[in-house]
Amino acid sequence: MIKAKNKAILSLRGILWGGTLLLLLLALTLSAFESYYKDKIYPTVTVAGLAVGGETQSEVESYWLSQNEPFQGKRFEFRFDGQVATVSAQELDLGYDATLSATQAYLVGRSKHAFSNFYTKFLKKSTDITPYFRWNTNVLDETIDSLAQYIDIPVADALFQFNAGRVTAFRPSHEGKKVNAEETKKRFEQALISIPSMQGSIVTIPLPVDVIQPSLTTDRVNAFGIKELIGRGYSEFAGSISGRIHNVALAASRINGLLIKPGTTFSFNDAVGDISAATGYQSAYIIKEGRTVLGDGGGVCQVSTTLFRAALNAGLSIVERRAHAYRVHFYEDGGFKAGLDATVFSPSVDLKIKNDTPGYILIQTKTDTKNMTLTFELYGTNDGRQTEILNHQVWGITPPPPPLYQDDPTLPKGVTKQVDWAAWGAQASFRYKVTRTGEVLQDEIFSSRFQPWQAVYLQGTL
Repeated sequence: MIKAKNKAILSLRGILWGGTLLLLLLALTLSAFESYYKDKIYPTVTVAGLAVGGETQSEVESYWLSQNEPFQGKRFEFRFDGQVATVSAQELDLGYDATLSATQAYLVGRSKHAFSNFYTKFLKKSTDITPYFRWNTNVLDETIDSLAQYIDIPVADALFQFNAGRVTAFRPSHEGKKVNAEETKKRFEQALISIPSMQGSIVTIPLPVDVIQPSLTTDRVNAFGIKELIGRGYSEFAGSISGRIHNVALAASRINGLLIKPGTTFSFNDAVGDISAATGYQSAYIIKEGRTVLGDGGGVCQVSTTLFRAALNAGLSIVERRAHAYRVHFYEDGGFKAGLDATVFSPSVDLKIKNDTPGYILIQTKTDTKNMTLTFELYGTNDGRQTEILNHQVWGITPPPPPLYQDDPTLPKGVTKQVDWAAWGAQASFRYKVTRTGEVLQDEIFSSRFQPWQAVYLQGTL
């Protein structure tokens, strides 16, 4: 009985000693493990699937810094319809955050929770760290916004108000455009994937632009068949004296908003009305009996000329038009050839245009006194007609006479001011042809004969 009891005690002691030795061995093993991995990453850790166990933070950091090399020197071009915004990888601070990845890998198994640490180091199969790839989102946003400033167009609903026979407010509808910033960022991220295998330094990203449709279109807000722009005329009048500028703007405003009924003939003189000081016109230089003199309404021919060009562009029937007696430099400014002008002088000389389209024609004028430009826009119904200006020639050039000096009591004595410029005499002609699905609607030759014109200077006598 005593022997059996002693054997049990000895056996228990053996177990205790064995357990103690095992714990001691385990402790020594853990100590050696921790000592070995003191400055190293634990063996179960991977970064993007790449085993980094046993490596130091600096080794992992160096590796991920090397992965940034393909991005160095790259430039990103965001493009849309000729517009380009460029930003470099350096400006974006583009690449992997190598320090963060190395730090995260090292801290695996080194939390404040012992059980969690033991599980992560010895029981969990692996812990994978996703490397952080970053860029400066503010710089990317600023780049996209800078390009959007030149691309974005607000959508415009149509506006049409008619009062007492005149359109008092008109705005054609037009589509809007807006850069899709979120889709642009997605395309940027997709482009990053291909960079490590690409050649060259430029990464081109097409800019996505959304088209925004108006809720009210032009053809829905009026009953006159006015749907779209059918013709446009343009001229420049830089160098005009103040009275002429005033008269151009005034005469253009008298026509703005007028409607031409289908099948009727528009008379410029009738539309503008009386041209005199009583109707608001100022004195400006006009040609009268072969001389440059001050007279009411100088500059109105700028308006008739611009309307003539709009009518030609729209393919309308020109019932009456007369060229100036000499070449006026204003009507050739902007790159126009001689012969695209139309003079008016009530009641004998008029510009008449027939509306032979299926709908009303609305006249819109835009006078820019800052840039000294005049624009006519004709809105109506496009019936498919095509307009051609063919064989526009200028020939028979003859030199101008010697300069003419005239006394001017409004200028101080000793002051000389040029009010007219020498113009060479010439002849001009062009063929005006309008067709629609094979049918010839207009086929006419417009001819002009310009006499040589002398420079005119005013000499002060005040």
